[in-house]
Amino acid sequence: MERRAEAPPPPPPPQGLDFTVENVEKALHQLYYDPNIENKNLAQKWLMQAQVSPQAWHFSWLLLHMDKVPEIQYFGASALHIKISRYWNDIPADQYESLKSQLFTHITRFASGSKIVLTRLCVALASLALSMMPEAWPCAVADMVRVFQAEDSNVDGRARCLALLELLTVLPEEFQTSRLPQYRKGQVRSVLAQECGSVFPLLEQLLQQQDSPGFIKQKVLKCFSSWVQLEIPLMDCENLIQAAFTSLQDPELFDTAVEAVVNAISQPDAQRYVNTLLKLIPPVLGLQEQLRQAVQSGDMETSHGICRIAVALGENHSRALLDQVEHWQSFLALVNMIMFCTGIPGHYPVNETTSSLTLTFWYTLQDDILSFEPDKQAVYQQVYRPVYFQLVDVLLHKAQFPSDEEYGFWSSDEKEQFRIYRVDISDTLMYVYEMLGAELLSSLYDKLGRLLTNTEQPSTWQHTEALLYGFQSIAETIDVNYSDVVPGLIGLIPRISISNVQLADTVMFTIGSLSEWLADHPVMINNVLPLVLQALGNPELSISSVSTLKKICRECKYDLPPYAANIVAVSQEVLMKQIHKTSQCMWLMQALGFLLSALQVEEILKNLHSLITPYIQQLEKLADETPNPSNRLAIIHILGLLSNLFTTLDISHHDDDHESTEVKKLPVQQGPNPVVVVLQQVFQLIQKVLSKWLNDAQVVESVCAIFEKSVKTLLDDFAPMVPQLCEMLGQMYSTIPQVSAIELTRQLVHIFAHEPAHFPPIKALFLLVTSVTLTLFQQGPRDHPDIVDSFMQLLAQALKRKPDLFLCSNLDVKAVFQCGVLSLKFPEAPTVKASCGFFTELLPRCGEIAPVGQVVHENGKALLQAVLEGIGGQASRSLMDHFAEILFALNKHCFSLLSVWIKEAMQQDGFPSARVTPEQKENFSQQILRERVNKRRVKEMVKEFTLLCRGLHGTEYTADY
Repeated sequence: MERRAEAPPPPPPPQGLDFTVENVEKALHQLYYDPNIENKNLAQKWLMQAQVSPQAWHFSWLLLHMDKVPEIQYFGASALHIKISRYWNDIPADQYESLKSQLFTHITRFASGSKIVLTRLCVALASLALSMMPEAWPCAVADMVRVFQAEDSNVDGRARCLALLELLTVLPEEFQTSRLPQYRKGQVRSVLAQECGSVFPLLEQLLQQQDSPGFIKQKVLKCFSSWVQLEIPLMDCENLIQAAFTSLQDPELFDTAVEAVVNAISQPDAQRYVNTLLKLIPPVLGLQEQLRQAVQSGDMETSHGICRIAVALGENHSRALLDQVEHWQSFLALVNMIMFCTGIPGHYPVNETTSSLTLTFWYTLQDDILSFEPDKQAVYQQVYRPVYFQLVDVLLHKAQFPSDEEYGFWSSDEKEQFRIYRVDISDTLMYVYEMLGAELLSSLYDKLGRLLTNTEQPSTWQHTEALLYGFQSIAETIDVNYSDVVPGLIGLIPRISISNVQLADTVMFTIGSLSEWLADHPVMINNVLPLVLQALGNPELSISSVSTLKKICRECKYDLPPYAANIVAVSQEVLMKQIHKTSQCMWLMQALGFLLSALQVEEILKNLHSLITPYIQQLEKLADETPNPSNRLAIIHILGLLSNLFTTLDISHHDDDHESTEVKKLPVQQGPNPVVVVLQQVFQLIQKVLSKWLNDAQVVESVCAIFEKSVKTLLDDFAPMVPQLCEMLGQMYSTIPQVSAIELTRQLVHIFAHEPAHFPPIKALFLLVTSVTLTLFQQGPRDHPDIVDSFMQLLAQALKRKPDLFLCSNLDVKAVFQCGVLSLKFPEAPTVKASCGFFTELLPRCGEIAPVGQVVHENGKALLQAVLEGIGGQASRSLMDHFAEILFALNKHCFSLLSVWIKEAMQQDGFPSARVTPEQKENFSQQILRERVNKRRVKEMVKEFTLLCRGLHGTEYTADY
């Protein structure tokens, strides 16, 4: 031991070390004790190779000698497990018995030794049993029980018992994670389920014995927990479940017993055993007194555990239990117990963490009730509608904020958990609306009305806020346009005494949720708009006030012209005072864009002038300054404001989903688009900013965003800007190629390339971007996968929208093709995907565009070579569908060429992978060449072939593929 404790000398290169006991021990010492992280990594890498080496069979047993330290013994046991579980086919059948016997001997030896080593040895034996059963080891589990129950004078009986329980516990766990093929898994599962007859009586006996110590009982419950996940019939588990219920009274066993009961009840197969489920309701209901005591004494762990059991029974089996109509009262009692858990006293998550567990149950119960045929549903609606109304009251009570003083002591993490909890409650209320309908809104409105008009008993702001929150939860997603209580609610809102930020936030969000209703009832806008404009000036209400104004401006824009001047003035004021954070400023600009869209052109220009001028002046000043980090942020901010304004300012109403009658409110606009007028005015200024900031990707991106958003919104109205924008983009990209410039070029190609008037500038820009990018490829494109990605998407877009661009005499189609082939070999998946997209668009043009046909004829073999390399293992498996698309296109449009190329390619030794045989390659080639109609079949062939190439065919890695 002393000798081994010395620091080992620096290891020779891993490949030079033999896998001997001494070297393994040195490497382990290095892994655990060497302070140098590089040496640790080298040791770990070498040890991983050692574990899978043939020598592992030899050194593993030697490492398990009792005089070794546990870390070394553990490595030996782990190596055995890896060899048995992953390399089972390497073990000769005549060695199974000796391996089994050695493992039994070592487990017995370690029964009183190191716990972690014992567990690894048990896992190794479990893996051996799973691989041998049922043919080579028919009664494996019964044998295990027999071996460990046999008297052995060397080993203490209790230690033997614990070792057996450990082995029986890890056996089902090892089965769940084993790499057995699917057909074997089903076979072994049914054998194990039968073998529970050897296990459960033993477990029952150990739980019932008076002298069984607590740690043995705990191990028994864990073992039961592990076995029930093998889909063992619930009735076979009945005795042990009852014993687990009894164990809930023992604080030492409580957590393990909860886990056992929940696992047993939750197994999917359990719903077939309705009689057993019905027998479980009384013991669950019998836990109510223990639950109440736990709540009173603040014992959160106990209340949480009991709630988990009640919810497991209710949530997993509500349909089966509802079907037992004659037992409706006992199920209703269970539902009421879960209701108690939902409404458990205290504030989540500070005083309790239980109520959140119950929310999914209410969804499930409602779904099950509404899935019955009408007559049965009517009966259950009668029973459960009052329960669901009670649930709404309970949830709104739970959603209430604590007192200001108490909330002040909460940590930011607790506040965030509470916020998420309220969102979950909101989702539940929205779902419950399906069950309760309009009556739910009326109930909420009546309660709010009583609360706000009761002068004798003033209410807390928390109560008011929770009721509003309930209303908002429903109005946000459900169409309340036909509700007769919304006018009353809009009338009540101004009466709310807002003394608190949380209440003010909820008032704002409630108004926002009613914006569509306001669009249909414009006369009510004036009731709430002043509240929203007033809130805009409060930084604490930033998110709620700005998002609400944006919703109103989007939904009600045709009714807002009378208020436009006021909205713009208030917005300008808060923008100038810099009250809001950047993202809210951007939303506010989007809101103003919606608002201005509904005005006359002169009005729009007038408002734009007053809104934008201060920013333009600021930008002019910044453009003259020497670039530095602070003015960079200011420039990006101003450019962001402009692009967000232009995102939504759309006088042509491309995005309108209003009825055509509403659009007729506005006369047809004459003259240039106001956005274009403004862009032309600031164009030179933007060019000036660019000239100083061309090196800064974010500034360039912000400039491109202004035009990209405008192009997307204005579409054809953007036409007057096309020539000068193309020129500017060309200059930008020639100086410093950047992704945002290619993206904007792609947008212009998409919208304008097919129009004769705009073809010349678009063509010139496309050729320039292509030429600059080709130069980049010559210099080495590996540092710019994002540019390559965008460039490939641009080429695909050009082929889609205007294939004539590939007829230009000064476009080097061959170089473009070669760049595409090179891009297919990039390690970045998005770049490869974009390159595949380019070829999928290019190949169908072989016949109609002569230069493309010629290049494919001359260079197509290189493309096929790259595709096959990717399929052979060079590219991520997630890309196989995209490679399949190229093969399909080659086969469809270049069949005669492909049949020659694929034959030549597949004749290369070891290509596309050394793992596939000539027969498999020939078979794949023939399959591909035969399939010219069904693309899905080609994708399946490619997936199959890539697994063969990677040596993964028939392994567990293919399960989700």
